Amino acid sequence: MTAEQTPPKDLAKKTGEEELLPWLRVQGPIFLLGLAILAILDWWWPGILILLAIIGLAQAGILRYNSHKIEEKQIAERRAEWLPSLCPSCGGPLSVATVNWTGSNTADCPYCKANLKPVT
Repeated sequence: MTAEQTPPKDLAKKTGEEELLPWLRVQGPIFLLGLAILAILDWWWPGILILLAIIGLAQAGILRYNSHKIEEKQIAERRAEWLPSLCPSCGGPLSVATVNWTGSNTADCPYCKANLKPVT
């Protein structure tokens, strides 16, 4: 890939490619280990199909796990954008980790239990 084809780092961070890349590097060692086992057992014909199925399942599992983590991170970032730093009712300090989330866009103050909604 040339410098023109490489996505910018900001784009890679937004899509989660930087977090995904180390996980996808696991496929090579799985394939090589599988080939070694197939060579030792001399079980090439159905064995190679099973090995490819295992690699496919590993990739699907990695992608599903990572997409879930990226989605959670995006939700936390969206929540942090609209959450005020102080409660409008009691003035207590608020953070994404300390409020009681009642929905994707609503939360309750941990001190006075006031309902917090995004400002539109």
